[in-house]
Amino acid sequence: MNALQRIATALALSLTPLAASAKDPAPKMSVAEATKVATTPDVQRADWADWWPERHAEKLAERDALLAAGKQPQLVFLGDSITHAWEMGGKALWEERFAPRGAFNIGFSGDRTEQVLCRLGVAEAGEKNNEIAGLTPKVFVVMIGTNNTGHRQDPPEATAAGVEIIVDRLLAQAPQAQVLLLAVFPRGETPDDELRKINDGVNERLAKLDAKDRVEFLDLSDVFLDDAGNLPKSVMPDLLHPNEEGYRLWADALEPHLARLLGE
Repeated sequence: MNALQRIATALALSLTPLAASAKDPAPKMSVAEATKVATTPDVQRADWADWWPERHAEKLAERDALLAAGKQPQLVFLGDSITHAWEMGGKALWEERFAPRGAFNIGFSGDRTEQVLCRLGVAEAGEKNNEIAGLTPKVFVVMIGTNNTGHRQDPPEATAAGVEIIVDRLLAQAPQAQVLLLAVFPRGETPDDELRKINDGVNERLAKLDAKDRVEFLDLSDVFLDDAGNLPKSVMPDLLHPNEEGYRLWADALEPHLARLLGE
């Protein structure tokens, strides 16, 4: 399976739990139960996504190659399928805007907060799984949480708790880095979509993390929405993942913030 096929498979798999939950919703967890899951590194992801350990190994090797060559990435993007697909629908823009700045993409389709914690080597995951070990970028660009919403409809406070641990881990691993924490992108067609409202609740809580030193919260939702707050399929055809135009909107909106944080 080549790289593009793996990405396509990963994106398809990321939607499978969403489709299944729509037909047969999983029982909703209490805030305490959901928080425990969202904040505990998940080392079992490979049980349902056989491409995941392969990509994880590739990213560890890519990190090692960068360090061996003395090429510290200035930018690290961390997230789920929306970040992963900078290697697909957003590839041309990535090569134009971010690759020249030494960017490293560690987005994984289908990941929730607990899988990101595993990939950062938190607690039982161990340093062997830490994809950012030894990296000292100027900026981390972080967006994660929409799969906590879509897969299980986790309470917003649970997802936000998981994101906060991720942010704290990044700050501790790279003491000079800035964390550009993005609001979880809007999903669903209208403002009253149930999953959109959960994401809005997550974002209300994430905005408070802006008070941390070296953390900047950035909500780009309006970039994608029309004047009525609806999400056009011309930007996100499945009402979740940006298409090429959506990635262009994202890249354009990020540009002034990245230029400032990178000191350009």
